[in-house]
Amino acid sequence: MTRSRKTSLIFGAFFASTFVFSIPALLFYDPLFKNGDYVLGGVFDARISTGALFEILTAICNIATAVVIFPLARRTSESVALGFVASRTVEAVIILTGVMSLMSIVTLRANAVPGDDPAALILASRSLLAFHDWTFLLGPQFCAGGTGLLLGYLMFRSGLVPRPMALLGLVGGPLAFVGGVLVLFDVIQPLSAALFALTAFEIAWELSLTIFVLVRGFRPSPILQEYDRAPGMAFP
Repeated sequence: MTRSRKTSLIFGAFFASTFVFSIPALLFYDPLFKNGDYVLGGVFDARISTGALFEILTAICNIATAVVIFPLARRTSESVALGFVASRTVEAVIILTGVMSLMSIVTLRANAVPGDDPAALILASRSLLAFHDWTFLLGPQFCAGGTGLLLGYLMFRSGLVPRPMALLGLVGGPLAFVGGVLVLFDVIQPLSAALFALTAFEIAWELSLTIFVLVRGFRPSPILQEYDRAPGMAFP
């Protein structure tokens, strides 16, 4: 197995893991999102901690996708490849900030005593939930725009994946960013059909890229040959 094939498998595995870990997290958070009096429960809730763990793993895999591909992607454009690393890192930091806001609600719930003001606890909980909602927009939504555009450009220029596929990222990234802007100015609502429509190309790009590199690997190209001939600069 060549180094480039190993890299494609590791890159694809980390990308697939971002899907695998991010979706269950929302399911574990469900009691917190749907129960306005959740913070008054009075006991520690391991379900939210489990969701937090999944999001922490998502953040780790986000950064890993960019780090793994950097030695290869920089041969197309080092500045754009570095931008991709930065975008994924910022997204991971924002995700973790959202995790801290939800775990703060868990702490308030676990440490509540009979003399505490329920109205004050509910207000604090709602404030932290609102904070989390904005991290979800500013992280995955806006950074998806940068990720789609930057990674799409790298894949399009290098020819490592079929160019029509890379176009999904070049188109989907900016559309996802526009969707975030429209939510920011209250033109469309978070988690609405309109926002999903603007994000669909980006989702299709990330999913098709993940499947392609896991099943087929990168397409032959001059930079791939150069990458395989320079083991000292390759991953792993």
